[in-house]
Amino acid sequence: MSQSSAAPVVERADARNRYEILVDGERAGLTAYRDRGDQRVFYHTEVDKEFAGQGLASRLVQEALTDVRAQGKRIVPVCPYVAKFLERHEGFADITDPVTPEILTWLDTELG
Repeated sequence: MSQSSAAPVVERADARNRYEILVDGERAGLTAYRDRGDQRVFYHTEVDKEFAGQGLASRLVQEALTDVRAQGKRIVPVCPYVAKFLERHEGFADITDPVTPEILTWLDTELG
């Protein structure tokens, strides 16, 4: 039995407000967001256990943030993983907004 060597693929799933990373067509992880005007507020990132340690979260977030830039939106990193990624990758600093109490209250309302 041969294993596929296809590269992971990141897709934006607007209907579910998230980006997903797929490995051989199987969802391996996601980063979830809500849009607030021109801000894309990232609040949760996860990679399934069986895919851990492969650098998928970093690739997922990199491609998601690149897509945010391409759409002319700004990033708000409520998610600790996204915040840590941004600390290490300053190339997105120009489109990153701070997490404020107002945004956290808004997000709580959005998520119910």
